[in-house]
Amino acid sequence: MSRIGKKPIVIPGGVNVKLDGRNVSVKGPKGDLAWEVPFRITVNVADGSLLVGRSDDNRQTRALHGLARSLINNMVIGVSEGFRRALEITGVGYRAQVQGGKMIFSLGYSHPVEYQLPEGVSAEVDKKQTSITLAGADKQKLGQAAADIRALRSPDAYKGKGVRYAGERIKLKAGKTGKK
Repeated sequence: MSRIGKKPIVIPGGVNVKLDGRNVSVKGPKGDLAWEVPFRITVNVADGSLLVGRSDDNRQTRALHGLARSLINNMVIGVSEGFRRALEITGVGYRAQVQGGKMIFSLGYSHPVEYQLPEGVSAEVDKKQTSITLAGADKQKLGQAAADIRALRSPDAYKGKGVRYAGERIKLKAGKTGKK
């Protein structure tokens, strides 16, 4: 049996879980999320926790068992605590601003780059305009938004200029040596 799949998911206070057939909806202080459970995976509520089970030992069902438990657990954590992802901008003149639900970047191009934040994801920029913090309840949307922002100007291999995840280490290439 899946080690991850058989762990119960504790439902914290202030979070409501509703099971409607194969649909699981989770509502909490940070928002509400819904997901359709795959066929042959079952979800039950018992003693203030969720239990994810499977109907058979088919290879695909075993693979979906742990996945379903992880996704439902991420939904519960997301609506109760929320998720955060930090990005750093490195480079002279590179900066970011938040205007409503839109981010505007100066990334060394001839024009400013605009990025529309997805619904449910919010952004904060520090005073120096080089550190971005994304927050939201849906872990998948948050990770995709962070990846999209990083793709606007990924760090180059020689100087490391661009947008990177906080704490990400870029291995820089040596480059050419000068004439002797």
